[in-house]
Amino acid sequence: MKKIILLCLCLFTLQAFAKIDTPVHWKFASSKLGENKYAVTFTAKIDNGWHLYSQFLKSGGPVPTSFKFESIPDISLSGKVNEVPEALSGFDQSFQMTIRYHEHQVIFTQIVDTKNKDAHVSGSLNYMVCSGQKCLPPTDVNFDIPVSGNGQPLSNADHSLLAIFIAGFLGGLAAFFLPCIYPMVPLTVSFFTKRSGTRFQGIKAAIIYGLSIIAIYVGLGLLITGIFGASALNEAASSAVFNLLFFAILIVFALSFLGAFEITLPSFFVNKMDQKSEGGGWIGLFFMAFTLALVSFSCTGPLIGTLLVEAVSKGTYLGPALGMFGFSLALALPFTAFAIFPSWLKALPKSGGWLNSVKIVLGLLELALAFKYLTNVDLAYHWGLLSRDLFLGIWIIIFGVLAFYLLGKIRLSHDTEVTSIPLFRLLLAMVTLVFTLYLVPGLFGAPLKGISGWLPPQSTQQFTLTGGGTAPAAVPSNGHKYAGLFHAPDNIDAFYDYEEGLAYAKKVNKPVLLDFTGWSCTNCRKMEASVWSDPEVLRRLKNDYVLISLYVDDRTALSNSEKYVSKVSAKSINTLGQKWSDLQEVQYNTNAQPFYVVLAPDGKPAADPRAFDLDIKAYANFLDQGINSAKRNFISSKY
Repeated sequence: MKKIILLCLCLFTLQAFAKIDTPVHWKFASSKLGENKYAVTFTAKIDNGWHLYSQFLKSGGPVPTSFKFESIPDISLSGKVNEVPEALSGFDQSFQMTIRYHEHQVIFTQIVDTKNKDAHVSGSLNYMVCSGQKCLPPTDVNFDIPVSGNGQPLSNADHSLLAIFIAGFLGGLAAFFLPCIYPMVPLTVSFFTKRSGTRFQGIKAAIIYGLSIIAIYVGLGLLITGIFGASALNEAASSAVFNLLFFAILIVFALSFLGAFEITLPSFFVNKMDQKSEGGGWIGLFFMAFTLALVSFSCTGPLIGTLLVEAVSKGTYLGPALGMFGFSLALALPFTAFAIFPSWLKALPKSGGWLNSVKIVLGLLELALAFKYLTNVDLAYHWGLLSRDLFLGIWIIIFGVLAFYLLGKIRLSHDTEVTSIPLFRLLLAMVTLVFTLYLVPGLFGAPLKGISGWLPPQSTQQFTLTGGGTAPAAVPSNGHKYAGLFHAPDNIDAFYDYEEGLAYAKKVNKPVLLDFTGWSCTNCRKMEASVWSDPEVLRRLKNDYVLISLYVDDRTALSNSEKYVSKVSAKSINTLGQKWSDLQEVQYNTNAQPFYVVLAPDGKPAADPRAFDLDIKAYANFLDQGINSAKRNFISSKY
């Protein structure tokens, strides 16, 4: 009775304030796990100072979080609602009892089975939150979630999509200066000014033309997504077939840019589109834009292909379409702007041999990029073909050739003789030379933190100035499982097996840093080079933590006794990477890397998980939460 009175007093206090508090922000999503199986997620973002109660509370206390699902004929629920991370536990003075609660963020997940991809999961959830000063009354929230929806809580998908858009936009700007597009600008502007009766009609036609360019290229991105499908895009980053295919494609595109051959479309198709462009109205403008895309394919094709390869390899569903949106936006803006303001054309430099130089520069950059995909496969399958110093040697040669080309010391068959070097070209050559010289110390073991995410790990280095000319020996494995396959940075003595690492942490009473990483994860290498290498962070990792690094894209085959079928995705787990990827999805409902989880020595979560974030101070504070949990565990075990 006393507890009920306290609860009522809390509710009365709430009514006395005119201010309306909304400390919990919900986000609902659904993602496909396997054939006819979906994970419906309810993500609660909780404001600082507030806590949301767990589903699992003893009676007589606050109202637990609960879910009520409507009965739908073609949907069946699989198991109960799971909550991640595990709820915190503490004594509540108001209710005079130990309660379980969540802070900052919690993800509730319900697995559903349905053959109807258009089905919706409907119902309501009820929850209650309190702060140190007051409690809010229990609140109902209705939901109606399509199982075909997409979205991954706690992922860096937004970051990847932004990077894809920026890469596409920069690619579009580069495409504008290619020989097959740049000379067409005056012709296109002339067409709009002569064909349109009034200035307003000319501006209208130019805008429709620009929008048509965007629609065509975005349609191409959507087509790529439709062909591959979401599941194939997610597999692309670690698939040997995809990465080897990407490597071969980029080599072909680079050779095309360098003048070995031209990639062209069938002439009858181009002529057909050109005929349709002669029609009037917006349909004629659309086919005019289509003709531009087809005619310019001989030099934009390699650039578009490279952007699509990058977008597909990121594994994001909207990546190809968003990349093409950025590309087409950058390409359409100049055409539209010059058509609206024809006088601006006078400021443009005249066409000439410099346009072919743009192709050569892009070709060499694509050649360098190709080896990134080759090293992804090499690392995942432990072939040992491309060591770090060999990779750097290839890049030094490529960028060295680029620098000498920009200085006019190297000429290809389609180039005109360079009699003088413009200022911009000279500055670009100087930047390239500086970057080339920056790479050289890496041949002898220098960390090269600025580009570490693009390089093979230092454990693959075969030569260094320290240790008598050979790479430094790896940290002694001490019998750790899989230690012959993986090596932690900065001589951290890490574990590479989940169960083995947890058992050791419990034995020595140290917190665990669970590191979900991957061979092809560029951001993982950036975190290790920029954050883990910080003296304060590194001291914590070496002295206060048990590091467990789990490579989710490793292709080492499991023994027959270790193979199993995932309970969540229903997929066969045959490799070590699939095992750790399944563990991450099951326990933390995300498949993004890097992903860091701090566990107390007993294996319980001790802090909110973290993704990619280069804030060193915040990462150190994140680690301190685990250290404090270990101290509390040690004190409680003594009494």
